[in-house]
Amino acid sequence: MKIFALEFLGFLFLATIFASEALVRHATFVVQETSYTRLCETKKILTVNGQFPGPTLHAETGDTIIVDVQNKGNQNITLHWHGVKQPRNPWTDGPEFITQCPIKPGGRFSQRVILSDEQGTLWWHAHSDWSRATVYGAIVIRPKKGTNYPFPKPDKEVPIILGNWWKSDVEEVLQEFIRTGGNPNVSDSLTINGQPGDLLPCSKQDTFKMIVDYGKTYMLRMINAGMNNIFLFGIANHTFTIVGQDAAYVKPFKSDYISITPGQTLDVLFEANQAPDHYYMASKLYIGVSRNAFDSSTTTAILEYRGNYTASSPPLLPILPNITNATALTSFSGRLRSLASAAHPINVPLNVDKKFLFTVSVNFVDCNNTVDCSTANNLRAKASINNITFQSPKIDILEAYYRGINGIYEDDFPTNPPLEFDYTSVNLSDFSNPLRTPRNGTEVSVLPFNTTVELVYQGTNLLGGSEHPMHLHGYSFYVVGSGLGNFNRTEDPKRYNLVDPPLVNTINVPRNGWIATRFRADNPGVWLMHCHFERHITWGMEMTFIVRNGKRSDQKMLSRPSDMPPC
Repeated sequence: MKIFALEFLGFLFLATIFASEALVRHATFVVQETSYTRLCETKKILTVNGQFPGPTLHAETGDTIIVDVQNKGNQNITLHWHGVKQPRNPWTDGPEFITQCPIKPGGRFSQRVILSDEQGTLWWHAHSDWSRATVYGAIVIRPKKGTNYPFPKPDKEVPIILGNWWKSDVEEVLQEFIRTGGNPNVSDSLTINGQPGDLLPCSKQDTFKMIVDYGKTYMLRMINAGMNNIFLFGIANHTFTIVGQDAAYVKPFKSDYISITPGQTLDVLFEANQAPDHYYMASKLYIGVSRNAFDSSTTTAILEYRGNYTASSPPLLPILPNITNATALTSFSGRLRSLASAAHPINVPLNVDKKFLFTVSVNFVDCNNTVDCSTANNLRAKASINNITFQSPKIDILEAYYRGINGIYEDDFPTNPPLEFDYTSVNLSDFSNPLRTPRNGTEVSVLPFNTTVELVYQGTNLLGGSEHPMHLHGYSFYVVGSGLGNFNRTEDPKRYNLVDPPLVNTINVPRNGWIATRFRADNPGVWLMHCHFERHITWGMEMTFIVRNGKRSDQKMLSRPSDMPPC
């Protein structure tokens, strides 16, 4: 068993320092191996402050949080502040070998988390191998003092983090997955705030419980921290009002359920307006097709009304969409719209300088007679963007870019797929199809400062197709269009929403479909873009943008921290 101990000096807010009316906060985390019992078995996992999930960071829009990190363990680690744009500060963004080399055992690194216009719910997680399975927590960003939510303030706010639990050591799951070349073993349970729920063995006593008062309104700050799964979630007999996504407000709409992909966050309101009783909060997987069936039961938590009454037994379960209902996903996401109001304006680029079309695919490569390769036809799975499987360098790309070190990466990532074909054809199942074989590369795309970008993600039906939750570091972007089948460069842009498109940092590319995004490249630095299915990023579904400095001093990257971890 590996021994981990990682200290983050700060979670207590130690300072009250004003800079440009923003607060600088300091936080202390202690990460170490902690024994946890789930599903009748006890094992040690990596935790923060002995908590699973880890502690919630609280801030206001525009604040800065400084996290001084000391690694006392024997495993490398990095941390990423998911959805925080980190203006001009890629140095502490966190992805391993992209913006930093990992913090080695015995090393230290003071990470500066710079908030800008984010307002709502984000999260932090490990960004090295699969350690994020247990190393994660919420970031709650409230409006600055003197400003308000664009909706009635809820009586209470509660983070709800959806995740996974393996009985096996996650590192062992990862190593077996890499060795055999197929899909990883599915988790033994889903979790709600770290708990499997009382429908599963030995879980009733610790099932997460939320106490509510009749007539009050509550905000759930929803986070999908799951490793490889899209989740459906609901509360029996209660209706949600969705008011935010990825730390940006949306036009409120009502729904009996939510769908949420890995990396995404949602802010949802509900009124405690039912008869005093116990009601199940429940989460289950969306799996799309039966070949990806998940064996474990629905995961539950308890919504309990305060008062003297006899509770129903068992509580009611919410009615959620079928686990193969793709329409439930697109119907939910299709209702998300930015406020686009005077108080919360949008700035979607209307004219585009640079257009990208990125195919996102799961591929096969030859096993080369590897003994442990367990997939059919002596092939192992890989993943690619524009048919390039990312190869991690040994020196981080940001350091190489900043110091002008040659040979670490190439700067000619293709703007379009190197070969055009019918991306969503049903006739792509032949194992000998050369389209299935990607090439390896460590390539980036370089953008001049202030370039307006349109990036269309095109799913392919290679290996039967899959959803892809794509996340871009350093930016939020507008989702201006989506559809099924192949993107039509001539016709589909005519139907773009340029009036009130949602502003997000993570989107779900539909199975055998496309999604179009736009953003302005005004944040200089090195920024990773990748699929948030952990198996897909392990297979190589990632690439990197380098955004050049602008001419003014406030358009250039901040100086390199003196304590960057060495390679």
